[in-house]
Amino acid sequence: MEKRVRIICTVTNDLTYDQRMNRICASLAENGYDVLLLGRTEGHSIPIIEKSYQQKRLKSIFQNGFLMYAEYNIRLFFFLLGNKFDLINAVDLDSMVPGYLISKLKGKKCIYDAHEYFTEVPELVHRPFVKKVWELIANVFIKRVTAAYTVGPGLQKIFSDKYGINFSLVRNVPHFQKSISSQTQEQNLILYQGALNKGRGLKQMIAAMKSLPNYKLMIIGEGDLSSQLRALAAGQSNVKFVGHVIPSELPAYTAKAWIGINLLENAGLSYYYSLANRTFDFIQAGIPSIHMKFPEYEAVQEQYKIGILIDDLEETSIIDAVKEYENKEFYNAVKKNNEIARKELTWENEVERLLLIYEELC
Repeated sequence: MEKRVRIICTVTNDLTYDQRMNRICASLAENGYDVLLLGRTEGHSIPIIEKSYQQKRLKSIFQNGFLMYAEYNIRLFFFLLGNKFDLINAVDLDSMVPGYLISKLKGKKCIYDAHEYFTEVPELVHRPFVKKVWELIANVFIKRVTAAYTVGPGLQKIFSDKYGINFSLVRNVPHFQKSISSQTQEQNLILYQGALNKGRGLKQMIAAMKSLPNYKLMIIGEGDLSSQLRALAAGQSNVKFVGHVIPSELPAYTAKAWIGINLLENAGLSYYYSLANRTFDFIQAGIPSIHMKFPEYEAVQEQYKIGILIDDLEETSIIDAVKEYENKEFYNAVKKNNEIARKELTWENEVERLLLIYEELC
């Protein structure tokens, strides 16, 4: 019997809400690979949900900052040292070092999956010393991996040019939903789904809701700004926080929305060249959306006309974009465009890119 190729994928989250890695690991497992997704415990972690692939969380005493990264990387180093594998899939820069070092030590291959422009995230842009440390790690390790891929065409070109290796493209598109129901849609419900972190435009959106009394804003997810955003929205009855929702239940929430929002601050190249999960989740649910006028969203909009792009996060810009959808003829035309796009922008079409990368490595 032929030995199955063993792949260990490493992330720094608790696995539960990572839609991209769920799709990637499930697809690899379905195609004959022996897959382990490795993360860490977080304060809010729920029991691991059984999947078609193996999952494990490493203990994490520290929950943020330097100590969290140091602890996780040390634990990850020794776990990889004591376990067998054929390939390491290091997801983002914060799990790269132990993955690469142990792969070299054992004569195995290391693949880099860049979910974002890690050295250009808002949390690092104004911290020059910390940013330089991560840039040093990136310059030393990324150019030495066996293969690499990322989430959008913009980052694909930037990384290929910067590190002198070929980056492939595997976008964050969801599975195709055979049917979506408009019966559950709630008129004038605006939806955000994703991490509640710095630079997501949520402060501006909550402020804008004061001038949109006939609309409701539903915010799904948690993050570094969870408490701050809840305090900011205190007393606003048209802003609702849902908290974490597991990926299998998320489409039902998305289908309720009238429009979706993806409002990122231009606070670093990572956000400027992003191509977020939620963009394609909104498309798959068939709902119009509002995005920033950044390169990747412009490209999707140019091809499919799936929403509205705004130039800035001024309160009037957000309000005007929302109210533009009050034109039923316009709203229905955009909704129809999403119906076309949702059939093309699917994981079933994207997964071949992923499988080709691993077939070539094996």
